[in-house]
Amino acid sequence: MGALFHGPLEDGHFCTASVVDSPGRSLIVTAAHCLDDSTDDVTFVPGYRDGKAPYGVWRLTASFVDKRWSDNSDEDLDVAFAIVAPQGGKRIGDVVSGNKLGLNPGNGRKVRLTGYPDSQDEPLSCFNTATRVGTTQLRIECTEYSRGTSGSPWVTGVDRTTHIGTVIGVIGGHQQGGDTDEVSYSSYFGKDIGALYRQAVAHGG
Repeated sequence: MGALFHGPLEDGHFCTASVVDSPGRSLIVTAAHCLDDSTDDVTFVPGYRDGKAPYGVWRLTASFVDKRWSDNSDEDLDVAFAIVAPQGGKRIGDVVSGNKLGLNPGNGRKVRLTGYPDSQDEPLSCFNTATRVGTTQLRIECTEYSRGTSGSPWVTGVDRTTHIGTVIGVIGGHQQGGDTDEVSYSSYFGKDIGALYRQAVAHGG
């Protein structure tokens, strides 16, 4: 899990993303609205804290969003996968372990929600239950999840040793993640998100 930046780290982060397990070991997941302006000059900094990049600064080379998002900002498809360029002969998945992608998570899953409010330089974590809203959204109550936390992963089944689990959502979706800092949303990870993941994998992610 890490922060997304435009330009130098001192200019501040604007969204959150996380590595997702994939055959190419080069894929991250975030909210589609975080990458509306393409991946130009966007970097991913896993483990970012207090201005430091302990695992390096990684350049994004391509992003994948559903056409219904790019055409109409469909809040039920506010999810993006992005390919991260290798550096020093290593891929991002060689350096930072990725969460498994979880589809059709249902209702009432216990999740860990971690993200970077743009007002602070360290991640904020919350544990709570994600509830389904209709058929297309998930909802969770966690306080202080303000601007910058869009794209934060909703992770279930976290291993106590590896701290890796299954990502079943990202802050986004309804109201681009919610219009208060106490309630967050995610587009539901169903078949359309699965198809988007496979598209990214087919391009080397």
